[in-house]
Amino acid sequence: MLLFLGGGLALVALLPWRESILESFGSALVHVGWSWALAAVAFNLLSAIAGSLAWDTVIKQAMPPPHPRYRDVLSAFSVGLLANVVLPARAGEVARIAVLARRLRHRTGVWATLVGTVLAYRLLDLVPSLALIGYVLVSAPIPHWAIKSLMLVAALGAALFALGLASARRHELPLFEVSGKLRWLTMAREGLGILRAPLPAATATLYQSIAWISQLLAVFATLRAFGLALPLPAAALVLALVNVAILFPIWPSNVGLLQATVALPLAAYGVDYGRGIAFGVAMQAIEVSVGVSLGLFFLTREGLSVGVLRRMPNAGEPGLSSRPVLLDVSDK
Repeated sequence: MLLFLGGGLALVALLPWRESILESFGSALVHVGWSWALAAVAFNLLSAIAGSLAWDTVIKQAMPPPHPRYRDVLSAFSVGLLANVVLPARAGEVARIAVLARRLRHRTGVWATLVGTVLAYRLLDLVPSLALIGYVLVSAPIPHWAIKSLMLVAALGAALFALGLASARRHELPLFEVSGKLRWLTMAREGLGILRAPLPAATATLYQSIAWISQLLAVFATLRAFGLALPLPAAALVLALVNVAILFPIWPSNVGLLQATVALPLAAYGVDYGRGIAFGVAMQAIEVSVGVSLGLFFLTREGLSVGVLRRMPNAGEPGLSSRPVLLDVSDK
């Protein structure tokens, strides 16, 4: 936690702070439109629900009946949101697999399948994210330093999606020819089944699109909460750059880096650094509050603790065994 706070404060400290910026920062935090802020919370909640429905759709296509209950999928998904907040390196992906695997202990190869479903979920997530980048490139004033980053991410995303789609269609060939501890990479392809089913894939992509639109509206509502009457392309630019920043999670939630990423492009719209940083703090606080609230609620429902959550990324090696991780819940 000290690294989390220290790193964030260090990056924020690098910005060109002046007395006028400090005053703007404080004033922006004091004069918040709470109705807009509550709307942002609601949109973030809708985004989480839509994301869990997308993963549930992927899982149903990857596994034979009986399928896991949606409430168990939502529970695992929410615990993953919490893990992404409190742990580095997007450990929430592993946490959500571990939580759901506990509910499916009777199945063989469940870890491999669930790893594949997360991979398929992320591949389908590329469709609306690439659409967002395209919208930003044609509609928003993008800083020169950000154009190359967005184009590079778009190119890599398109290549990954094409690779996943090709692998799913060539079912007789493994996705990766590896052995030993990396064998789970070849097994992950089991969850890519949805990419061979157009209707379920379209359904999951629709849910993913709803999740992204909800995030976009959450950013737009947060802008309005801070009295920033900026157009929708400005919210899209912020959302796109924030998601580029969190691709490389240096520390939990990238506090500080995210605020700098938000404040700099908003300067093109005449928003001073103080107000931009305040907006970035509030935007992340709103998103984190939803993830943490859902995560803690479902973590309790699962009978787990934050201590167990921290051990999940090292609880087992999914590719070396077909058995799901059995988590120790004795330290509730």
